[in-house]
Amino acid sequence: MLTFVIFGTLLVFLLLNIPVVVAIGLSAVIFFAGFGGNNFLAMLPHRMYYGTTGFTLLAIPFFIFAGNLMNTGGITARIFAFAKALTGHIPGGLGQVNIMASIIFSGMSGSAVADAAGLGQIEHKAMVDDGYEPAVSASLVAASSIIGPVIPPSIPFVLYGAITGVSVARLFMAGFLPGIVLGIGMMIALAIMAKIYHYPTAPRMERFSVIWETFKRAFWPLMAPVLIIGGIMSGFFTPTEASVVVTFYALILGFAYKDLKVKDLPGIIISTINQAAGLLFIMAAANFFGWLIIYQKLPDNIIHSLVSLGATRTAVQWIIIGIVLIMGCFLEGNAIFMITLPIFMPIISMFNIDPVNFGVVMTLLMMIGNLTPPVGMCLFAVDSFAKVGVMNLGKKILPYLVVIFIVTLIIAFVPEITLWLPNTLMGGG
Repeated sequence: MLTFVIFGTLLVFLLLNIPVVVAIGLSAVIFFAGFGGNNFLAMLPHRMYYGTTGFTLLAIPFFIFAGNLMNTGGITARIFAFAKALTGHIPGGLGQVNIMASIIFSGMSGSAVADAAGLGQIEHKAMVDDGYEPAVSASLVAASSIIGPVIPPSIPFVLYGAITGVSVARLFMAGFLPGIVLGIGMMIALAIMAKIYHYPTAPRMERFSVIWETFKRAFWPLMAPVLIIGGIMSGFFTPTEASVVVTFYALILGFAYKDLKVKDLPGIIISTINQAAGLLFIMAAANFFGWLIIYQKLPDNIIHSLVSLGATRTAVQWIIIGIVLIMGCFLEGNAIFMITLPIFMPIISMFNIDPVNFGVVMTLLMMIGNLTPPVGMCLFAVDSFAKVGVMNLGKKILPYLVVIFIVTLIIAFVPEITLWLPNTLMGGG
């Protein structure tokens, strides 16, 4: 009963349009004030500080910074040109280019919003100029952007690892195949719709020579994922240190291409600080809320209820998927991680659900939330330049949501897809 009261209070605050971080923190403060007064509230600053001081979390601002540098430093334009040469002739034309560019760019940014806001602007303009309806173009830009956090590096994987203690390197490896499957699924869906709605397709003329020229221009940006994953797998640096390496790499490329100017850096740095501070502030408040959940033994009570009802592993997975999908309509994805993981982790351990595969599934569910109104962050990011309306965008994105949901279910119930690569390269399994 208390579980419903706590989360009901949080939901009421959110429906009142109270900022997420305030709603999370205030819910915990109210209940701790009722349980024990000042003794519990005195722990508030300590728990908030503790929630944002892990070494792994240092990767988050650096990956955000790297993504912002790439969007400004001409790297995204080179990636888009190479992707266009590779896939522009496939049914769906620049839409297929959009997906391929997102797959490539995902190996550098780690953020769906960074992909949508940066590379997405280039993709959207090119598609509209090529004859795509603005809302159709915008929906594909938003949908393809969620590939970013699945293929490493990934900010959600870093966050999940910091909260749960699961190896970030294994999570990075685990995201490769699901990300590729996700991209292929979107490309197939787009090809089908392109045939039905007669989307424009680029000619195949001089294809090899164009591929070679665009590849040469994009070569060094394409080496960023190789640098990141190669360094982590060789043990040369950790995932956290990789975020610093890729930041300096993006900085060097930006200046080398002469697309990044010294005068651009203050604006990029301020934008990065705002994004990182917002996320870490949510983490700080959510850590206090998570302490409330653990103090009230909510995971233990839920496990007891599930066991007494005879719930199976499959049933538990369906329950978790349903909960996260509903929460994704109202909460920003990172906040969902903070609120639910202290509850879910003991449950998945009890039912022998692999924590690495679970991290990938949770990230995919979080990405679905990024594409569903009224709080779909990628929808807002794309609508900021597409100007087609968030609700209209939400309707047009439905075919891609179906694909993402199907891939999520496959990954959830066939964990071998996710675990094959980390088990092969890093042992275990």
